[in-house]
Amino acid sequence: MTGSDVVCLGESMVAFLPSRPGRLADVPSFTRAIGGAESNVACALAAAGHRVRWVGRVGADGFGDHLVEAIAAYGVDTSAVRRDPLRPTGVYFRTAADRGTAAHEVVYHRAGSAASAMSPRTVPYEDLRSTRVLHLSGITAALSPGCLALVRDLTRPRPGRPLVSFDVNHRPELWRTAPAAPTVLLDLARGADVVFVGEDEAAAAWSLRGASAIREALPEPEVLVVKQGARGATAFTRRAGHVPAPAPGSAPARGRAPAPGPAPASGSAPARGIAPAPGCAPAGDIVVSVPAPRVDVVAAAGAGDAFAAGFLGATLRGLGLRARLRHGHLVAAAALTVPGDLAAPPGAALADRLAALDDDSWGRLHLGPGWTRTGEDLEVRTP
Repeated sequence: MTGSDVVCLGESMVAFLPSRPGRLADVPSFTRAIGGAESNVACALAAAGHRVRWVGRVGADGFGDHLVEAIAAYGVDTSAVRRDPLRPTGVYFRTAADRGTAAHEVVYHRAGSAASAMSPRTVPYEDLRSTRVLHLSGITAALSPGCLALVRDLTRPRPGRPLVSFDVNHRPELWRTAPAAPTVLLDLARGADVVFVGEDEAAAAWSLRGASAIREALPEPEVLVVKQGARGATAFTRRAGHVPAPAPGSAPARGRAPAPGPAPASGSAPARGIAPAPGCAPAGDIVVSVPAPRVDVVAAAGAGDAFAAGFLGATLRGLGLRARLRHGHLVAAAALTVPGDLAAPPGAALADRLAALDDDSWGRLHLGPGWTRTGEDLEVRTP
């Protein structure tokens, strides 16, 4: 199997989005879509031109067919997806209200799903090795004991592994029978190289308040990104500018130059898959905060996944920490201005131009529905 920039492992489900606001009991019809934290990241990265593989399991059913075809249509390599003849593809229904509100409802039909059968025994590790970045989330760890064992193994530091990206994605409804979930998620995050966590979920799961307190609890990751909602995001890193080493056999992502840094010699690799940038201090955090642009929000679902995709895409390109955060915000803004989980990310030229704005111009950005389109209908307002 040829190398890739990113492998995303996790469950994707068929999502049913309401035709109108209101309680699930009152919604008369739904539109079929796809949803899943890791596959959302995969689709956004592939749409931006990166070489991405999604690894997962779906049922041998029509919903599984739809997921594989829909994700592949974004340019994602789905050749490593396994079909389970005994277990179904997961589905869920949700309301139009934001996840953080009392009006939000979501009903999962994923217990015993094909994805819940993932484990170190059922996921071939050759599907995961030939990549620069392996992206995981806490959602997968919550699906079953086998899934937890798999994520634990993949976040265990070992020589030669790819850079491991971990989005905490604390979903209390998935951990109802596991009171130790907060400790489990903290331990998994400590084994990763790049960690994404929302300030609100860190407060709910770990009773931690503020980005600095979260970093104190998570000193191990090379990069910690604390998402702070509409206020922005803060990133901590012990080194500036390092990027994941190229995967063996990988090629540049569709027209992109390979990230700087030598490929590891045969039989060796940088510790934990990170190529250090020259001239960087070996200890002591660099801390960068970037406010989010003003966005006319249509729906919040998928914004966190989009942020991770934007940040990781900029990481693969070797951009600085501030630019990574700005690219995360821009790809999140694309997701925020559409009804579903997935949106076409801004083109590279547009994203680079906006990410390069001076602080004053960045602070005046106002992005509404349709802002990612090119041409005369592009609406990027800087009043």
